Amino acid sequence: MAYVAVKGGEAAIAESIKRLRYERLRERRTIAVKAIRSGLRALVDRVMSEASLYAKELAALAIKQAEGNPEEATFLLRAYRSTLPRKYYSRLTSMGSMFVERRISAAFKDIAGGQLLGASADYTHRLLDFNLEKETSANVRAWLAAFQREQEAEKPSVMPRVELPRVTDILRSEGLLRHMQQDDTAPRDITRQSMTFPAERSERLQTLTRGESGAVVALGYAAIRGYGLAAHPTVAALVVGRVAITIDYPLGACDSDDEALYLGQVRVTEVDAIIPAAKKGPGGKQEIEIRLGYGLCFGQNESKAIAMSVLDYCLEHPIPDSPVHDEEFVLTHIDSVEASGFISHLKLPHYVTFQSELDAARRINRGER
Repeated sequence: MAYVAVKGGEAAIAESIKRLRYERLRERRTIAVKAIRSGLRALVDRVMSEASLYAKELAALAIKQAEGNPEEATFLLRAYRSTLPRKYYSRLTSMGSMFVERRISAAFKDIAGGQLLGASADYTHRLLDFNLEKETSANVRAWLAAFQREQEAEKPSVMPRVELPRVTDILRSEGLLRHMQQDDTAPRDITRQSMTFPAERSERLQTLTRGESGAVVALGYAAIRGYGLAAHPTVAALVVGRVAITIDYPLGACDSDDEALYLGQVRVTEVDAIIPAAKKGPGGKQEIEIRLGYGLCFGQNESKAIAMSVLDYCLEHPIPDSPVHDEEFVLTHIDSVEASGFISHLKLPHYVTFQSELDAARRINRGER
């Protein structure tokens, strides 16, 4: 289902579009696409995630065209994405090879490689910074120059390559988390084939990662509040970093990553969430089993990735009569383009159907059948 275009008198529509442009320009100021890309990083990341297209410049352009409306920007970027040819599928990417920028664990204080706070607003006071009103390009250049000097003074001569183990391996080493078998089943591409129910996990994860951030967070919050989970989840690891994207050589498959063609890097947020669950052991004895939920999305989008991991667990372990465990309820309603499109279609003319409803109401009120 997709409601996209509005039809009507051509002259009236042309004037409406002209008025829309006037409202954007009436203050006689405009914002450069590059300024949106650099200054509205979180919004750019959100739109790329929901549009399933990692293209910062295009996401910034969509945000400018949509006047900052994330649903409209996502709609624009998805529409553009649908025009692009699909030439290749990327090779599998190991999260273990990620260039880590931020890595924290709420489950363990001491983890191999340490807690890397990275860039985050989590540790700031939520107070308006009125100095930003007076920020100039000269201020920015001076601050960056000082920051660069500080970094160079502290930077070691050689930066060793460090492989950071997954935090969940700590639990697996103690036998508290069972080892999972490798599943090499090719994922279903929901942008090429309509999702069916019951959905495969690959379909659920794709839908969650491109779901509207507010909707995913709201449903994840509902699950934690008791509408789904019986226990409080814990973030085993939240990692923000860049992963390499490679493709097979066009004239033949590659036997190793060394032979693959490197296209570039994408920044992602990955979350492993721990959810304890009760189960019956030998002799009917009650035991606690540690289970995982998984979240991954484009950009630095931490709340969404955490909520996604919670919903992934809920959909993987369904409970009757719980809305957040119902995959059709969750996956059908978190898509921003589908949801906003259907709500917006209520603005379209419904003259005939509404008059029919009025006629029926009048007849019933007069005691007619």
